[in-house]
Amino acid sequence: MPKKKSIISIREAIFQLVLNSVVFVFYGYSRNNPQFEEYEYVFFLNYAVGALIINYWLLPSYIYTKKYLQFGIYFIVIAMAMMFMEEFVLEQIYFPDTRGQRFFALGNLLSMLPIIGILSGFKFAWDALGKQKEVEELKDTVKESELQFLKSQINPHFLFNNLNNLYAHAIENSPQTPTIILELSAVMRYMLYDCQAKYVSLSKEIEHLSNFINLNNLQIEGRGKVNFEMPKITQDHRIAPLILIVFVENAFKHSSSSQTENIEISIELEVKQGQLHFTCANSYMDQTNTQDINSGIGLENVKKRLQLLYPEAHTLDIIKSKNEYQVKLKVDLNH
Repeated sequence: MPKKKSIISIREAIFQLVLNSVVFVFYGYSRNNPQFEEYEYVFFLNYAVGALIINYWLLPSYIYTKKYLQFGIYFIVIAMAMMFMEEFVLEQIYFPDTRGQRFFALGNLLSMLPIIGILSGFKFAWDALGKQKEVEELKDTVKESELQFLKSQINPHFLFNNLNNLYAHAIENSPQTPTIILELSAVMRYMLYDCQAKYVSLSKEIEHLSNFINLNNLQIEGRGKVNFEMPKITQDHRIAPLILIVFVENAFKHSSSSQTENIEISIELEVKQGQLHFTCANSYMDQTNTQDINSGIGLENVKKRLQLLYPEAHTLDIIKSKNEYQVKLKVDLNH
């Protein structure tokens, strides 16, 4: 069975105890008589009980459910009950010959309302902060779910493309087929097991990127060249996985689909003072159909992930000229 949520937590109970103690000090303290009298404890207890009813019954039952009329009615009833208790019970016990001889509802109301307002106001603020925390946790949960969904889209997208390429080589009985299978196995192992965390080692991500480039380079062998040098990482930062690979995959796909020869792909990557600078450029034939060059699951996916993972901490520029498509990405790895 699910565990029921307690009405009041230990932290809130301590907070209420401290709050009531502080308010009582301001209520009962007097320069002429610095010692607290017994009647002050009893009178304040009357206010505290009323505030307790308001805080833990009226607020959640009527204010938070927007039943303002019912709240007003019950608040008046509780306030009248507190005044009745003070006028006809407590004053008769502690001041039978003075205050107990007269009925002064307005004065009692004026002394009662500030205390009720302070105690209820702090309770309202406490609940508001709790709700805000719940909203933030819910946002984080939704964000994490969305990230997991976006990441899950990458594997089928990548696998679909490479299985097609593998099938083409297998049909032709290409001697490169075993090598492609081994490279594909290494890349899939990383994608399925090593990059399940929200962030991974930058050096591992670059190694995976290198394997991916080698895998795709086999497909255009003899039709062009790919320039990529693995950078030297002096300080191993962490990065969200499977972001850079999307741009590289698009570069191979668009170049090989629009050109039969003279394919040129250039990939540059460096880290300066915690800033990742990534550039990926590929050639393509302008007369071919390139309407989908800025679309597709992969590119839209990675844009969304960058917005979720690196808000205000990345810049992405996509430049398409006559015969070149270039991506420039800058990510603050310290974010």
